[in-house]
Order: sequence, then C-alpha cells, then structure tokens
Amino acid sequence: MYRVWNFITAYSILLISGAVIALVWANTNPDSYHLIVEYPLLFNGWIGVDVGHWERALGDAAHHFEYGDFERVLTFHYLINDMLMALFFAIAGKEVWEAVILENGSLRGKKAATPLVATAGGMLGPIVVYLGIAYFLGSTTFDAVSRGWAIPTATDIAFSYLVGRIVFGAGHPAVRFLLLLAIADDAVGLIIIAIFYPSGELAPVWLLLSIVAAASAFLLFNWLPRYLDRGDQLRSRSTWVRKKLGWMPYAIAGCLSWFGFAQAGIHPALGLLPIIPAIPHADRAFGLFAEAEKYLTDTLNQMEHTLAIPVNVVLFFFGLLNAGVEFSAISEATWLVFAGLIIGKPLGIFLMGWLAAYPMGLGLPAGMRTRDLVVIGFVAAIGFTVSLFVASAAFVPGPVLDAAKMGALFSFAAVFLSVSAGKLLKVEKQNG
Repeated sequence: MYRVWNFITAYSILLISGAVIALVWANTNPDSYHLIVEYPLLFNGWIGVDVGHWERALGDAAHHFEYGDFERVLTFHYLINDMLMALFFAIAGKEVWEAVILENGSLRGKKAATPLVATAGGMLGPIVVYLGIAYFLGSTTFDAVSRGWAIPTATDIAFSYLVGRIVFGAGHPAVRFLLLLAIADDAVGLIIIAIFYPSGELAPVWLLLSIVAAASAFLLFNWLPRYLDRGDQLRSRSTWVRKKLGWMPYAIAGCLSWFGFAQAGIHPALGLLPIIPAIPHADRAFGLFAEAEKYLTDTLNQMEHTLAIPVNVVLFFFGLLNAGVEFSAISEATWLVFAGLIIGKPLGIFLMGWLAAYPMGLGLPAGMRTRDLVVIGFVAAIGFTVSLFVASAAFVPGPVLDAAKMGALFSFAAVFLSVSAGKLLKVEKQNG
C-alpha cells in the first residue's frame, strides 16, 4: 500500500480544525460567522453568485455594501467551494483516472468487481432510506428535502481510510477494499453533482471551451513532443517541454476549463477534471496519495504532490465555511441524511457485497470474511467532506441546508459504530 498516513493525517487535522472552529463560531456569534462566509470580495459581471442570491443569503447586512449594477459577486464562500475546491476534486480525479487506465490500476479487472458492486449498494441504500423515510413523513417534508437525496451517498475517502486502519489494521485486505469502494463512490458522486446539481442555467455550448482547452493541452504539450521523439532515446523534445514549461500549459488549460464549466452552469469545482487525461502520467500507480509517487518525474504526479499543502489549506477553509451550523437548525433533513448514511450505506454495501461475492461468484479478497462487509459499511458511512459539498450544491442557504449539513456532521457517529462493530464481529486486526 506504501505510506499514505502522513498526508491523510494532515488532511484530517486541518479539515476537522476548520469544522470545529466553524461550529463554535456559528453557535456563539452567528451573525459575524455568516458575514464572513458571504463576505463580498469582488462585484463583477462574470464570476460568482447571482447578486440577488447573495442578498438573500446575507440578509440585512447586504445593504452595508455598495455594488452598483453588477450582476455577480465573488464571495469568500464561492472562492473556496467553487474555485479552490477544484484543486481537491482534481486530486481525487487523478486517483480515479490512474486507478482506471493504468495496467495495474486498482479499478481494473476482476479484483475491483466486488468493491464496485458494493459501491452501487452503498449509493442505492442511502437513497432508498433517505427518500423512503421522507415519503412517510408527508408530502410537505418530502417536497422540502427530496432534492438532497444524493447527500448521504458520499463517502469521505480520507476519514474512511483513517478509521479503516484503526479498525482493521494497515495490512488487512478490507482496507484496500474500502479504498476501492471510496474512490468509486466519489467518482460516481462527481457525475451526480455534474448532472443533477447544476450551479445555474445550463448553457452546454460553453463546455466546448473545456473540451478545446483539454484537447489543445494534450495535443500540443503531450502527444506532439512524444510523436516528434520517435526514435530519439533521449526524448529531447518531451524532456524540454517537461523541464522548461512544466505544468504551466495545463494550469492555463485548467483555468479555461474551469471558466467553461462555470459559464455552462455545471458546478465549476469539477472544472479541472477534463484536463487530467491530457497531462503526462506514470505507467503505474502506487496507491492513494502514495508517498512513493513524489519521486516520480511525470507531470501529473509532480502536480499532485506540489498541490498537497495548498489543498490542505483549502480544506481547512472548506471546513470553516461549510460546517458552521447552529444546533437549533436540527430538523427532519438532519435525521434523513444521518439515517441514509448510518442505516442505508452499511445495509446497501453488505447486501450488494454479499450478492457480488456469492450469487454472482466474484468472491472476496483473500483473508477477508463476509462479516467484514458489515464493518466496511459503517466505516464508509462517514460522509463529511463530500456530503457537505453536495448539501451546499443541493439546497439554497436556509434552514433545510443547515439541517442537512448537521446530518453530514453527525455522520462522525459512524466512527464509534465502526469500532464497536469491529469488536462485536471479532475483526482480526492485521498490522503491516
């Protein structure tokens, strides 16, 4: 598996710190907290949230700012959630891309079949529980919360990995199974966000900008140098591009792609994903955020490890700007998200994992038992980061959004359930 502990630990500490500060702040001085979250950094006509939307979110405090006839405003929240979180999703996308395309990628072949089927259960289970309970609560509640059906489908990769190591031990095959499931879960989550939660009125023609940017970057700075280096063992042209231009062409293409997504009405935090396949990559993967990858010279891995510290800082601010919910906001949406994660995800993962392993004949990894699927289900129920992100995309600022966010925060109860389930089911911890 190689060492990933240091990266994930740093990620967790900063993100949790931001979330804890936000909770304390929002429950002691909510007015100042919401002012910071929606603080206007720039009024303009191109980038940001609609001014009318911002006025409703900020309330009376919006009247203290002079902004003329501008239609959009770049807020602190938009800067983090819609712009800088694109770096986080780019790193996640890079891991998914390598897991799928590389010869030894973890999402290729039969070894990924059972985790992928279990992933389907881990998404369908929460949806059924969330919408099913909402339906029985009545049409008024259902209409108010139904748009949030995707919130409990998320699995936080980093936190699930941390808890998985604690419960199973670093050398247990269930940890790799859990990582495969979490990566696949987030890959589907990105598709869900793009399709079901557009950030504005759809204008698909703008996606041509993203496509052209990605294609140009690939052809001019990846394929063409390699084509011209045919027969040249020194690969002089490819080396010149890598050393002299570095990842600047891809950064420029990324900015163009991000803008294309923003103008197309698709959540711009996903805007860097089309550029990832255009970047030169290694011929093998060492694993999720593997420390060994920083010694590789390919542009994609160098970019990922250069961005590690900036992304950690971004995640601190993500926690700070998204986890600040007043405890008085707890309502039906809170318990629906919580039930979807804590009940729907473990149940779905166990049922579909069992179906894949036995009736479908795909089996489980050597050394892993059927009962381990139950524990994996509870570990995967930690939604946190992606659940908070989906909640912000699903609902407008207000009571329902705050309640749904609280449900995502409550998913940390899965940590205690995972440890308890591990002891009850006598998980054979394997360190290594």
